[in-house]
Amino acid sequence: MFSPIERMMAWRYLRARKAEGFVSVIAGFSFLGIMLGVATLIIVMSVMNGFREELVNRILGLNGHLNVYSQTGPLQNYMSLVDALEKVEGVQSVRPMIEGQVLISVNGAANGAMVRAMDREDFATKPLISNSIVQGELTNFKDQQVAIGVELAKRLGLKIGNSMTLLAPKGKPSPFGTIPRSRTYTVGLIFDVGMFEYNSGFIFMDLKSAQQFFKLPNAVNSIEVMAKSAEGADEIKDDLVTAVGGAAGIYDWRESNSSFLTALAVERNVMFLILTLIILVAAFNIISSMIMLVKDKGKDIAILRTMGATQSNMLKIFTLTGSIIGLSGTVVGALIGIAFATNIERIRQFLEGLTGTELFAGEIYFLSQLPAVINWQDVMIVVGMAFTLSILATIYPAWRASRLDPVEALRYE
Repeated sequence: MFSPIERMMAWRYLRARKAEGFVSVIAGFSFLGIMLGVATLIIVMSVMNGFREELVNRILGLNGHLNVYSQTGPLQNYMSLVDALEKVEGVQSVRPMIEGQVLISVNGAANGAMVRAMDREDFATKPLISNSIVQGELTNFKDQQVAIGVELAKRLGLKIGNSMTLLAPKGKPSPFGTIPRSRTYTVGLIFDVGMFEYNSGFIFMDLKSAQQFFKLPNAVNSIEVMAKSAEGADEIKDDLVTAVGGAAGIYDWRESNSSFLTALAVERNVMFLILTLIILVAAFNIISSMIMLVKDKGKDIAILRTMGATQSNMLKIFTLTGSIIGLSGTVVGALIGIAFATNIERIRQFLEGLTGTELFAGEIYFLSQLPAVINWQDVMIVVGMAFTLSILATIYPAWRASRLDPVEALRYE
């Protein structure tokens, strides 16, 4: 595509002499702009991908792919409904559950929380929880013993074996008014699932204990259904609706977290658009540096034309010159971005230790570690976009160089 003489001239024009230092500085800034734009875009996209993957994995690790619920009250005789759901092809597991809000009282301190109750066997089969126990044993999950998160335990000063009192929102009526219904439980487990929301606001309880506490004998208020995969939830939803026969409603994990997933998608797209502008600005720098180079090399271009160089030769020389700047900046930026994204958690810890500040607070960002997942398709899109913009930025200056009239350029020389 490029002849040896074209490659030699393009490379020579990149090595500016001392008198052409200003042109070289502008070309250097163009290189830095492309490099920083590509690196920043890859890092931000990787972090956004990591956020989505980590949060979705944790949400699905603690919640079902689909949930069956009744809008008219508790699900009575729920075992017949569980049997019908288990017969649906594609269903991996079905867990009857009770969810309800409570107020925790410990030594005069109070804190709101969400109780989620399930059978002991179902609790043990949730790997995100069972593999995240930091204190206590899995066998402690039984009557009158509950599992709480590390943040909640820290806030209330609770340890294994300590007692706490739970107050239900619905009290029991009496001649003197409604009396709050309360019961004392023992902390049997402390878990850390890596999400501040669950670590600070959720209590896991045995199903029978919850039925007694919430006054739901032989009833639950939710049934969790796990498909073989999160994407497979869409395929079995219609079959589940048929199985329940109108006795309950069904919503999947996307519907229950729609606002959250939509916010992530919008933020990702906006960040991609904003950071693309950095690469676009760097491409304009290539245009300005190449125009100045063409103006500075006007006499050289005229001499080459008189020696037999064609307009096509000049077009290729200056296109190659600008493309080298864009390609080198793109490659170096991609390597920096991939290396930074791969080691981003170590870099965060180093910066926190260096500055003595908390750069990634779990209560704000929901996760205890800064995640990053490199999507190679995104990397290729960023690299391709940056290189394409770099080539497009060279077209006009190269066209100007090819259209330069040798007579006019040498008239006053």
